[in-house]
Amino acid sequence: MSSSRPISLETRVLALSSTGIARLGSITARKLALGLAQVTPRKDINTVTVEDLLLNLPMRYEDRSKMVEIRHLYHGVEASLDLIVRVAGGYPVRNRRSFRQRLYIFKIGATDQQSTGPQVIIWWFVSGPHAQEIIQYHAKRFTPGNRFIAFGKWEWDKHGTYSLRLNRPDELELITGPDDEEYEADIDPNLAAIHVGRRVPIYRKLGDFRTKRLREITHGILTHLDDERIYETLPGDLLSRHKLIGRDQALRNAHFPGEDASLDDYHNARSPAHRRLIFEELFWLVLALLVKRGQRIKESKEASIKIDDPIKKRIASVLPFKLTEAQRKVVKEIFRDMRSDAPMNRLLQGDVGSGKTIVALIAMLTAMENGYQTALMVPTEILAEQHARNIKRILAKSPYRVELLIGSLKSNDKRRLRDSIAAGETHACIGTHALIQETVSFKNLGLAIIDEQHRFGVMQRAELRERGLNPDVLVMTATPIPRSLAMTVYGDLDVSTIDELPPGRTPIVTKVFADNAIDRKEVKQLLSRELRAGRQVYVVYPLVEESEKLDLRDATRRYEYLRDKVFPKFSVGLLHGRMKAEEKEGMMRGFVSGEIQILVSTTVVEVGVDVPNASVMVIEHAERFGLSQLHQLRGRVGRGAEQSYCVLLASDKQTEVARERLGIMEETNDGFRIAEKDLELRGPGEVMGTRQAGLPEFRVANLVRDLDILETARKEAEFYINQRKTSREAVELINRVQKDARIKLAAVG
Repeated sequence: MSSSRPISLETRVLALSSTGIARLGSITARKLALGLAQVTPRKDINTVTVEDLLLNLPMRYEDRSKMVEIRHLYHGVEASLDLIVRVAGGYPVRNRRSFRQRLYIFKIGATDQQSTGPQVIIWWFVSGPHAQEIIQYHAKRFTPGNRFIAFGKWEWDKHGTYSLRLNRPDELELITGPDDEEYEADIDPNLAAIHVGRRVPIYRKLGDFRTKRLREITHGILTHLDDERIYETLPGDLLSRHKLIGRDQALRNAHFPGEDASLDDYHNARSPAHRRLIFEELFWLVLALLVKRGQRIKESKEASIKIDDPIKKRIASVLPFKLTEAQRKVVKEIFRDMRSDAPMNRLLQGDVGSGKTIVALIAMLTAMENGYQTALMVPTEILAEQHARNIKRILAKSPYRVELLIGSLKSNDKRRLRDSIAAGETHACIGTHALIQETVSFKNLGLAIIDEQHRFGVMQRAELRERGLNPDVLVMTATPIPRSLAMTVYGDLDVSTIDELPPGRTPIVTKVFADNAIDRKEVKQLLSRELRAGRQVYVVYPLVEESEKLDLRDATRRYEYLRDKVFPKFSVGLLHGRMKAEEKEGMMRGFVSGEIQILVSTTVVEVGVDVPNASVMVIEHAERFGLSQLHQLRGRVGRGAEQSYCVLLASDKQTEVARERLGIMEETNDGFRIAEKDLELRGPGEVMGTRQAGLPEFRVANLVRDLDILETARKEAEFYINQRKTSREAVELINRVQKDARIKLAAVG
């Protein structure tokens, strides 16, 4: 490879590529850019680059350097065969119908080029209103004499033939013969060497482009770049310290492994090429977050907070109980931040029921004792109402005025409250998104607290912050954050953890029950026993009203059934998000007071409802809920001294992942272990809502699999942050982070 000028791939917009790159015409380039835009976070067709294409890594690899011959097949082997079509066609399946449509089977009889054994059969089902057209299409593609690659698990069938059943016919790859109509040209025989006789990449379909065409395009681009050097993004000394290969070599090897490469390492993303690209992606993210954090520390806040013994005594005098050791430790960390000249930016995390709210109240009291206003923003009106009710009760004898600002307030009440906030007469304001409306203005907001913060978007959080004197910010979550996510999503925050529950809490007993008459009878007996003992019960459903599309019990109909048929002697209430605020408030008040004994609800009770007398949580269709959501719902019980129970009623229509989720719930009450498992099962995007949280969706890295690389990348990022005063290289890295809009986006919030 020549040592010509380096090329920066991110400057090459793919949609504008000329025919000089990988034989791509402008139409094909735009189609490919459109496909990439759909799978690349925060990209549109006009910003997709050659780099985005090269970072679209293969999902797996096949070793076609030594294709298996038919004579070497055995039952159950996974192998690639280079085959020639001998006969192909579709046939109706006798005595079977599929949803009023005829069911067909398409079969290909083939031999290898050397005819080392008898014909093998490759087959798949075809059905639907256009089955005949589909069969004709496949018959045209797989005409006798065409060459194709078949990979999969071969089985010795009852007819004495090796057969391969496919889920989709596009798992086969034509080497010679008519190509798919959406491609611009037929297969070029000169390109056959890209697809056989080597380790080949297998890509996910991208728009109109299947794996073979993507392989040709990627190979063409890399060949075109042979005369140029792909720009290196990481410092040379860093590459040496961790024995990382260069970016140019990594991108080439990630798509086309060498003959001596371990395909196991490639499949597990542990090849030198993968490790290099993963490290690069994580390094730039954590460096951006650390730069963001450094900028915040340099900021100064207008609020000056003093915390002396008299203030501490006044705060202690209103607290309803003693703090746990974990709570005291966290309060010290918050006090240290509030005394600082720089604004606090701290994440407070703790399991359900660990006592985060009382810690938040201490922070609010501290700010109010210093003459500043405070705001607490929460995601739902029910939670806002409960916080306001509890805080007003605790501060009833204090001089501080606590108000509730939610969207359902009457216009006149809202206007009066906004005037009071603007005048500084309201000291603590608890509310929902209504707090960040343009009409709301604080006189001297010194502390902003955001509860269940991952439910708010980045800009919503920023809106609240901008309404104060560059105020201290405390964000809270009852969804414990796995270590890897805390290092990324919250990389620019200081993290405090309440890792113990208040004394007197008895672990909740969780059990999965089947949705059948025998198990339901056992559940009814449990509920009856607890209700007769004077305790209360939640019954949660995933829907409000009956759905024609989903066979799920809905809250409204089951509420009527439980009230009239199952528990007619007990008071049953219904709570859901479509109710008016007054109705929800009245229902919750009735449940808190004990007037309502069974609360039938949707997931609006997931956060914030605190009823110590409630001892049973029944979750219908538990297989439909996420692991974190199940844990949050379970946390509504177990808040008193009595033994509590969580009943997970699940249908037999469960996926393997759903069964695993329910099994974890039975095994542990540990929210941090559950969070790690949830991350493993669902990935960071779904767990945290990364588009809202400001975290980019990773193209190469995986936060579960690559935690060790993440930790190494963070140490390196910290090294360069510390070297910025003495190292020109460190300054250049930090300047690049500050100028790069893509990287800065990761640091928002």
